[in-house]
Amino acid sequence: MSELKRVAAIHDLSGVGRCSLSVIFPTLSVMGIQVCALPTALLSTHTNGFGEVVLKDMTDYIPDALRHYLAAGIDFDCVYSGFLASEEQVTHCLEVMDSFRTALRVVDPVMGDGGKRYRTYNDALCRRMGELVAAADIITPNLTEASILLGIPYPQAPLTVGEAKQILVKLSQKGPKTVVITGVMLAAGEVCNIGYDREQNAFWRVPYEMIPRSYPGTGDIFASILTGGILLGDSLPIAMTRATAFCEYAIKTTFSYGSPTREGVMLEKCLPMLAEKQSFMEFRQL
Repeated sequence: MSELKRVAAIHDLSGVGRCSLSVIFPTLSVMGIQVCALPTALLSTHTNGFGEVVLKDMTDYIPDALRHYLAAGIDFDCVYSGFLASEEQVTHCLEVMDSFRTALRVVDPVMGDGGKRYRTYNDALCRRMGELVAAADIITPNLTEASILLGIPYPQAPLTVGEAKQILVKLSQKGPKTVVITGVMLAAGEVCNIGYDREQNAFWRVPYEMIPRSYPGTGDIFASILTGGILLGDSLPIAMTRATAFCEYAIKTTFSYGSPTREGVMLEKCLPMLAEKQSFMEFRQL
């Protein structure tokens, strides 16, 4: 039996509310990839809709776990980071990446959404996130996070194709070979996830149907499926299509049941689709 791919996932873990590690574990596992958690924080719930959250910072745990992995001769095929609770955790993420030089480096630069920065992110932490992005092979920001990384105002109007390409290229110039931006409204009227492969000089877009609800954790699901697809040999547009199709299906399923948005998407009902390893959407050149 061939050896499974192994991912070091540097994310937070919320006990209630489907997001971060609680969705990364099942999605990557269904794809046949082993997830090894390096939690950045433990939360009773995610931070939107449940009131006062109990949070335990895990900054000190990460370097101790890394030393153990190195001593035990454990290797990883991918280092994949998300929400970070402190500037020091950026340093630890870079240490993990430097320790596994052949691993794919994926950074989901979780900093904000809807044009606003999350309250736990200050200017210093956002600047340090730029350091992590510079060390990445692949980044998966939403449009808010792309704007923060570039130091530009959040776009108030739909983007032209030229503007979208310019943002992708400028982000790639910061270091990553592959850039995927989620949730982009284009001037032509499509809502898309867009991507750029610098080595191929290729731009891609995957349109999807917008549902009038915002569920926590969908960005984590998208980035984990994209990461899994790349690790398993998918091209960038195929991986983008698989991730987009699953997220759309999960959102529509959850919306149809009227489940509270704070609970996240009904992942348990939707995972069989991901196990089928099919993609039902079309990708197009941007």
